[in-house]
Amino acid sequence: MSNQSLLSKVAIPYAEALLESAQENNLIKNIGEDLSAILNILSESNDLKIFLDNPLITPLLKKDVLNKLLLNQVNDFVLRFLLVLIDRRRISLINVVAEKYLELSYKLESTVVAEVSTAVTLTEAQQENLIKKLKDLTGSHQVKLLMHIDTELIAGFTVKIGSRVIDASLSGKLKQIAFYLNNK
Repeated sequence: MSNQSLLSKVAIPYAEALLESAQENNLIKNIGEDLSAILNILSESNDLKIFLDNPLITPLLKKDVLNKLLLNQVNDFVLRFLLVLIDRRRISLINVVAEKYLELSYKLESTVVAEVSTAVTLTEAQQENLIKKLKDLTGSHQVKLLMHIDTELIAGFTVKIGSRVIDASLSGKLKQIAFYLNNK
């Protein structure tokens, strides 16, 4: 069993419990936003991630740091959840738990997550048109776009939804032409 699937197996019950509590308290969207913000903070601060992952640092010190850092920044519900993760020595799984929570909440709300790579930044109107097309394509009620800039695409975009990839990039078209010409 791979390390990633083991982490996922440990994280899923925490994510499910958090989602269940969020449903009961009508906080699904708020908690999702807070967890996204926390993921952002952790991706920008490697020192904080190392601090939280370090088993030699006492849970009390970790709680104190998170309280000072996140108080009035995130919902009290989320902060208490993080403190529970510290008590159970699972705070190092916060990234996986947050990602699983978001994944489960998107399924619950019939939201599809589409990873979009573009050569240039899309305008609001272009994003809205893309969302509309993806809703039709997937049959979901909502589509959340995760935007990335990839200058290697030359022009156009690629969309990844789960394991399905839609390549509408100039780079992809050129590769198709090259493949076609090489097989003739």
